[in-house]
Amino acid sequence: MTDTTTSSTPAHHPAGPPPAGIDPRGPRFGAGATAVLLAATVLLGATPAATALLAVVVALFAVGAARGAQGSLQGLAYRRLVRPRLAPPAELEDPRPPRFAQRVGLVITGTGLLLVLAGVPAAGPIAAAVALVAAFLNAAFGFCLGCELYLLLQRVRAPRR
Repeated sequence: MTDTTTSSTPAHHPAGPPPAGIDPRGPRFGAGATAVLLAATVLLGATPAATALLAVVVALFAVGAARGAQGSLQGLAYRRLVRPRLAPPAELEDPRPPRFAQRVGLVITGTGLLLVLAGVPAAGPIAAAVALVAAFLNAAFGFCLGCELYLLLQRVRAPRR
């Protein structure tokens, strides 16, 4: 994730000051793990195995949307396996944009899963491919599309002076 979540123009946050910051490398690690699962889903095509894997991804996004990226299974893996081997982060970031990104991923993959279950088998790999693009951009380049969307929405909602 880029540091735009901490260094951009202040956004309107009706809930008050931002919560405690998180290590920005955690969501990026999580995006990498998610990208691997999504790539496998795309490669499996419109098969029952792909549907099952997409359901796993939907569940992971649901946990991330409910608990934040740091509270997801990928966040737990990062904290337990990766973080102890790294130097402290140079700066922390607001956890709200990554949590919003988890919600966006949940909507995209959840919609794909629901459509597959409703008899549109091609929707699974398509939804997985869309989510894969976002996860790959975050994992490989630190560019979080969902986070940027969050910041854009905050700017739009901010009162004009």
